[in-house]
Amino acid sequence: MLSETNFLGHASWVLESDSVCMALTHAGAHMAPVHFLRDHASPVQPYHISPWQREKHGLPAGTPDAVFRGDFFCLPFGKTEPELAMCDHGLTSAGQWSFVAADSRNGLHSLEIEMKNALGSATVTRQFFLIDGENVIYDRTSVTGLRGKYTLGHHAVLRTPRREGALLVSTSPRIFGMTFPGPFANTAKGERQALAYGAEFTDLIAIPSIVPEGAPVNCSSFPARPGFGDLLQVAVTADRCKPAWTAAVNTEDGYLWFSLRDPVYLPSTILWIEHYSRQSFPWNGRNRSLGLEDVCSYFNLGSARSRAPNEFSRRGIKTVHSFQSKKTFELRYAQGVAPIPNRFGRVRHMKCDNNTVSFIDENELTVTIRVQIPFLFGGALAKS
Repeated sequence: MLSETNFLGHASWVLESDSVCMALTHAGAHMAPVHFLRDHASPVQPYHISPWQREKHGLPAGTPDAVFRGDFFCLPFGKTEPELAMCDHGLTSAGQWSFVAADSRNGLHSLEIEMKNALGSATVTRQFFLIDGENVIYDRTSVTGLRGKYTLGHHAVLRTPRREGALLVSTSPRIFGMTFPGPFANTAKGERQALAYGAEFTDLIAIPSIVPEGAPVNCSSFPARPGFGDLLQVAVTADRCKPAWTAAVNTEDGYLWFSLRDPVYLPSTILWIEHYSRQSFPWNGRNRSLGLEDVCSYFNLGSARSRAPNEFSRRGIKTVHSFQSKKTFELRYAQGVAPIPNRFGRVRHMKCDNNTVSFIDENELTVTIRVQIPFLFGGALAKS
């Protein structure tokens, strides 16, 4: 169930099951478009694809912006130190990946790709799995030959619906939240931000702001605040062998997108709010999307800033991961989609067992999805 195509100027692998069809670019391994619910009457495509992909933008290869779509893996996450001589978010987000293997049998479909010298002498291998009957993408990333402390993360970017406030975002219970610790918008280029600098918060619904007159703003419903761009980070609780989650309920199109991970490795989620704010090329004030980025990092400030003591690390929240050159590091991740019933609202909490995840909204309505939770903690996937 593997094929290849050229989608909006980028060669891509296409992996399919009876429920999901995902495209993955050779450059940067950006995952989009992805069609979930293929076995339903109304399939959905939750990921954002930048508007300049539909034109001859002239961006040089080797930068994430040249591809910019869907979800991609970042090592290191955020700004890169000059001595590393690579783009922001690392070569894993922009360099060329090589095909290793693919398989399709008994309802289990897989794709394996590899990048050598991704960070120094490090080799990064990524494996993607689809299972018939499941609207989930399972993702296993392995890193070998890397020594030192670096940031890392998944950089999922969702498309936002047309109606204001129609995308409702929530996360696992939060233990600490903070807005970007300084100016985020480039005011010299006419950009604006709404959130206060370095402000702590406990609830996404009420975030300290600088406009208008410092009244708290809601950062759990999107799209919102046209012309503004902001960044905030939340760290979540870590329960033994229980996944952390991020959820976005699209009330306009009738589905719930979610991500699941082991919070020991990815303890925080960054919300990157981009609503026609960035004015530099190729953004040109025309991009609207929402980043829901599960990370081990101090915002997007890179490994050097994340190694230094910061507001998260002082609270015992990891902002870099320690890699050992002779030990393989493995990161497991899952993301998927489920249809929602009428009047389903913002997710308030999650319950799970080995084979299902249930998201419960503010009115105690429940959506249950088949997800193989043991995979996130080192277990094997069961075939359909």
